[in-house]
Amino acid sequence: MRLLMTGGYGCLGAWVAARVVESGQDVWIYDLKEDLKRVSMLLDDSSLKRVRFIEGDVADRDRLLASARSIEATHVLHLAGLQVPTCRSNPLLGARVNVLGTLAVFETAAALQGQIERVVYASSAAAHGPAEPGSGPIGDHVRLAPLTHYGAFKVCNELNARVYFLDQRIPSVGLRPWTVYGVGRDFGVTSEPTKAIKAVAAGRPYHISYGGSQDLQFVRDVADAFLICLKSPYHDADSFNMRGSVVSIEEFVAALIEIAPEAAKLVTHGDRQLPIAYDLDDSRLEAQFGPLPRTPLAEGIRLTYEHFLDLKRRGRLDLDDLN
Repeated sequence: MRLLMTGGYGCLGAWVAARVVESGQDVWIYDLKEDLKRVSMLLDDSSLKRVRFIEGDVADRDRLLASARSIEATHVLHLAGLQVPTCRSNPLLGARVNVLGTLAVFETAAALQGQIERVVYASSAAAHGPAEPGSGPIGDHVRLAPLTHYGAFKVCNELNARVYFLDQRIPSVGLRPWTVYGVGRDFGVTSEPTKAIKAVAAGRPYHISYGGSQDLQFVRDVADAFLICLKSPYHDADSFNMRGSVVSIEEFVAALIEIAPEAAKLVTHGDRQLPIAYDLDDSRLEAQFGPLPRTPLAEGIRLTYEHFLDLKRRGRLDLDDLN
């Protein structure tokens, strides 16, 4: 597999890059600028040399196509996107990156049929609106009714991906992560549980601004799920819910206290429920691509906390996102 990854310097992209390099392969990251901040927390300097950089705007179809052709990419992982706060404050920019950028990815795949075998892309649980009380786990194919521009853009991408398969037989998989947590998660509304873990490692207080329930998914598991979807036999186009540990914020904080007792005095939280359905059914994803990794919440928190402590010991714990 020769993997071209858009938006690969974010948290999830850094973990995917690390997992690819650990398997002995190179990965090419197509992004506006090189930024090794997150991936350098996961790989040593020697391994970082296998993470190749290609400068480009994801919405620039010609540049993206030329890049994919030049490296003879066989698979594309599309992670580039602007998250909820940016899409809310600047919907036009959000649409350019999230929607036009996705169209550019599929246009590239269409132009290189025979070379590119599959596109896998990040959708989001934000494609779902809030759940009805007592509705139980929600499947992939319920009516999508997002309450944010970001969620609406993700729905648009899922529909366009399906049309590219119907019109041009471009296979694709869209995955809908919820709250991805772990080292490197430092931006976005649902980054706050990770920031709480980091704050405890740094000995700082932290307030999670919301409460209620959500689905916490360990970033290594999510990265591995994307790679499984890239490599497994599949010739269709569909989008799938993902599922980790569905818990309340109170339960998350209690689990963190079990691992780091000092968190009892450092971490507080609000009570506002985020307006996205959190109890999602991932049975179709498991049936098609499983079994998928699913790290227990306590273990994921412990691994994240210990990783942050190690970075602190080495003087490499970046606290800018806590300020």
